[in-house]
Amino acid sequence: MEAFSDGVMAIIITIMVLELRPPDGADLAALRPLVPVFISYGLSFLYIGIYWNNHHHLLQAVQRVNGWVLWANLNLLFWLSLLPFATAWVGSTNFATIPVAIYSTVLLLAAVAYYILTRALIAANGDDSALAIAVGRDVKGKISIGLYVLAIPVAFLSSWLAYALIALVAVIWLVPDRRIERALAS
Repeated sequence: MEAFSDGVMAIIITIMVLELRPPDGADLAALRPLVPVFISYGLSFLYIGIYWNNHHHLLQAVQRVNGWVLWANLNLLFWLSLLPFATAWVGSTNFATIPVAIYSTVLLLAAVAYYILTRALIAANGDDSALAIAVGRDVKGKISIGLYVLAIPVAFLSSWLAYALIALVAVIWLVPDRRIERALAS
């Protein structure tokens, strides 16, 4: 499961980078119209890195995987696989309202899928497992979901403010989740 997930995430990053097109001109001014594309790519690359890192932490903390876990993992990978589309749309439209709302929705559904995967792993490994102890009440995960939910309607008021909320979630998760490392150490 871990190797398959690594491969899918690598393909997602590859698809995103293949969407980057060189400018028509040969001077630095030719890059100016591509700034939104680079910003959207950078944040999405960061998100895939965050999911990859935390996915590894999840799997380090468990002993058992069952069919429910495999389907929950596939659900997560499905929503992450939509990131290249949403990323390209946001970048190519200079952060227009609907693309940012869709991007927020894709990230929301990926976060919900990650939550489901975590719950499936806990169910497969027990409420006394290292993962269950580490996750606890999962305040960070619930705050993230709340910010994504908020970002969707905010996109219709200000797409840049919605994008800032999305970026805030990435900042919250930028530092790898130490709860699992601490639980495994004890």
